[in-house]
Amino acid sequence: MKWNKENVLIVDDNYDMLELLRRHLKSLDYHTYKASSVTEAIGVLEETNIDLLITDLQMPGMNGIELLKYAEEHFPSIPKLVITGFPSVESALHAVKAGAQDYLIKPFTAEEFKKAIKQMLQKAAANPLQRANKSDAKYHPKEHHYAGMVGSSESFLKMTDVIERVKDLTATVLIQGESGTGKELIARAIHYQGNRANRPFIPVNCGAIPEHLMESELFGYVKGAFTGAHENRTGLFQAAQGGTLFLDEIGTASPAVQTRLLRVLQEKEVTMIGAQKPQKVDVRIISATNADLTTLCQKGTFREDLYYRLNVVQIETVPLRDRKADILPIAQQLLQKYGAEYNKVGVTLTDKAIEILVRYSWPGNVRELENVIQRMIILGDTTLDIDTIPNYLKYELPETATALLPLKEIEKAHILKVLAAVEGNKSKAAAILQIDRKTLRQKLL
Repeated sequence: MKWNKENVLIVDDNYDMLELLRRHLKSLDYHTYKASSVTEAIGVLEETNIDLLITDLQMPGMNGIELLKYAEEHFPSIPKLVITGFPSVESALHAVKAGAQDYLIKPFTAEEFKKAIKQMLQKAAANPLQRANKSDAKYHPKEHHYAGMVGSSESFLKMTDVIERVKDLTATVLIQGESGTGKELIARAIHYQGNRANRPFIPVNCGAIPEHLMESELFGYVKGAFTGAHENRTGLFQAAQGGTLFLDEIGTASPAVQTRLLRVLQEKEVTMIGAQKPQKVDVRIISATNADLTTLCQKGTFREDLYYRLNVVQIETVPLRDRKADILPIAQQLLQKYGAEYNKVGVTLTDKAIEILVRYSWPGNVRELENVIQRMIILGDTTLDIDTIPNYLKYELPETATALLPLKEIEKAHILKVLAAVEGNKSKAAAILQIDRKTLRQKLL
């Protein structure tokens, strides 16, 4: 995977300007991150190893001066270039005081822009403080591997820290988060990194087992307990003795199962269906859900006392769209996994493909990324380019506040997005948009 170029973050609420600057930077062979607001820019700075910050001053909400101050406080070694269409001595002074090293006034030529970029990056490369900070984990986060998982984001490191703290304890853990965020991987990490690793880990999908079978599956039954019970059968609690029972989709458990689970947690014992005496069990319980259990408690469909018993330690999984720094490490891990599986060892991604994967919001989280990587490997050769990526990823509208824009502006933003994806080829863009070139020109006015 190619990833050795300088990373430049450009911040401007004008999409046309963002796209223009991106093209200039591309011609210089830099990798570009774009943000249309200060909040979005701070997220990129926190999650990505940025080498140069370029920002406009006049933006709605928080302005460029506030961004400069934040970057100077938290990332002092990143060089900062200001661009503005409203020049004044006062604004220049404010920008310099906030941490800007250079100042460009719109409109500027492509050569002026490129010259400023090159000079700033050359100075930064020669700066001892900059070189020292290149090894700093927060400024240039390194790829971290933990129990089969990989990531670079702050949220990934926080999650692994929690696992380290709880792995050897008997306390229950509740893992909450969207589907596809790796809740079972986290549960397995807790088990296999801890002192129960040589004992069973038994996953149970509470939503996949019919309600009338759930009790007998979990707790077992004795011969004659009900019609069809021709012999004694131990349940999953007994099978997990000394180890971990992972209850996925716990929010779907029936009231009867909830009641019996509560008793197991309180008494540390299980009574098989039809049995007279309980059996002591030593089982650690980890549960997971993509539902809001507090809401279910308020509705009366989930026992509040059971919720508190399950929720001694809570781990919230962060969706992939909120931890952009993890997309590339996970993609690389998946490339290795499925490259070997499909006899395409050594497959890599082009920079264009990387940009699309990082930009996309991944509503299906890691599971969706895994499916896309598999598809790319199957359809591609050794180097995977954008032609192997599904179209819906390429032309996704940005997640900025489009709901508050006029329909014409949203339409124009989408057209510009498609044009950017096809590198300005109007014929290709018109074909994708299913309009003719004349209509395309009119809609861009």
